[in-house]
Amino acid sequence: MGKPKPKAMAGINCWSQQLGFAILISFVLCFVLLCFDYSALTSTTATTSHSGHSTPLVNNFANANAHAIITNSSDDSISPLPHNPLVIVLNQTEIYSCLGRYIYIHQLPGRFNQDLLQNCHLLTPGTDKNMCPYLGNFGFGPGINEENQEIVLLNESWFLTNQFLLEVIFHNKMKNYRCLTNDSSIASAIYVPFYAGLDIGRYLFGGVSTLLRDSSGLDLVKWLAEKPEWKKLWGRDHFLVAGRIAWDFRRQTDNESDWGSKFRFLPESKNISMLSIESSSWNNDFAIPYPTCFHPSKESEIIGWQDRMRKRKRQYLFSFAGAPRPDLKGSIRGKIIDQCLASGSLCRLIDCNYGATNCDNPVNVMKMFQNSVFCLQPPGDSYTRKSVFDTILAGCIPVFFHPGTAYAQYLWHLPKNYSSYSLYIPVRDVKDWRVNVNETLVGISEDRILALREQVVRLIPSVIYADPRSKLETLEDAFDLAVKGILERIEQVRSSIRQGRDPGVGFADGDDYKYTFAPYGKES
Repeated sequence: MGKPKPKAMAGINCWSQQLGFAILISFVLCFVLLCFDYSALTSTTATTSHSGHSTPLVNNFANANAHAIITNSSDDSISPLPHNPLVIVLNQTEIYSCLGRYIYIHQLPGRFNQDLLQNCHLLTPGTDKNMCPYLGNFGFGPGINEENQEIVLLNESWFLTNQFLLEVIFHNKMKNYRCLTNDSSIASAIYVPFYAGLDIGRYLFGGVSTLLRDSSGLDLVKWLAEKPEWKKLWGRDHFLVAGRIAWDFRRQTDNESDWGSKFRFLPESKNISMLSIESSSWNNDFAIPYPTCFHPSKESEIIGWQDRMRKRKRQYLFSFAGAPRPDLKGSIRGKIIDQCLASGSLCRLIDCNYGATNCDNPVNVMKMFQNSVFCLQPPGDSYTRKSVFDTILAGCIPVFFHPGTAYAQYLWHLPKNYSSYSLYIPVRDVKDWRVNVNETLVGISEDRILALREQVVRLIPSVIYADPRSKLETLEDAFDLAVKGILERIEQVRSSIRQGRDPGVGFADGDDYKYTFAPYGKES
């Protein structure tokens, strides 16, 4: 055949271009339809909103301008669902990252949480402490605004935080948790926002009857047991957070003179895990850090603070902030104070005896800790102290005298290798006191001090509760580690069931050896 004429060739080229364009258009249309279909398939998956609340998508595109459901416990604004189906497709990676991490929040009657806040002036009867000012700023309290605070603190992320408001802080953090769902059937854990510490705090002083002390806990477990979520694992996937020590909820008799409530001994409550500032010796109680006064909103603030503590020049060998406990049998605090005073310029003491105000000022306390190489942490009224976390925040090496102050407590937040970040001088009782703190600390080499301090500084992110509106990308704060810990705990329950074992075995048993000295060896 001869060559086609130029006019025919031009027609063929034009036809080829039209065919190619048609194929391209078909491909794009198929891709868009696939996106629509794919997002429809995921329409029952919970999508987390900006405020931390979530809603299952019934029809992604018919409701593209609809807002997520807002619960009564929050007045935060909710972002609308995305208009562009491609955005939904690209965000499926976030949905996959939430698998095994979805948490459902029970919407409790107000008497268990919000009513307590609205009646904050009734939270501390019999004392001169007014809790109302501390409830602002997500439970962080009023911002610290003192003259020359830049000498001690870094920025405006410091607050007068009350150590007993952990349950409020945690709840506000949970409202912004990225893997929330309002579909309890896909939840890995059920969060119960009962402000147990604020509730019992109203009745700990003044001879209040055990009937009244126990009433809220009894009402709560009755309410929970009637919910369909309870039936799945009979409560073993439920958890709550308390801003008081776990012992406040473990009254073992009904004697009016005994302390606290019996909430944690109620049959239903035994199936719930509780996170609190100090755990008991039962397996269903877990300790998480006391709230400090530092609540950063950006990772750069945390990193900047770490660098500052790493480079800090420290003029005191050791320090102690606290008061003696002469009425507490076996307390070693009096000995510690005596040795600090006898050490002259090597030791700095802040007297927190009754009536003293220095310890209520975080600027004073943080300044002392920042200027100290070692910070002494003996037990107080209970095993633990908020001061432990202030010490770590200041880059000061903690010195412990009892395993129950930290090592047996904060298993999700502090290293198992306790000698990597602290010194341990075991003293069972004041009668056993054979320690010269000054001589012991002077004998620590400079190389070891630098290694210990570096590890302490690295721990700072894990013991702070960041601003709930923040999005930490590479660091995990105390909230993140607590959520990870409780999810792993509940997964162990499910694993036991899959293996045909009774999940109740050992779940709420007591551990008589938890706070004994034997597992922790001798002086470090």
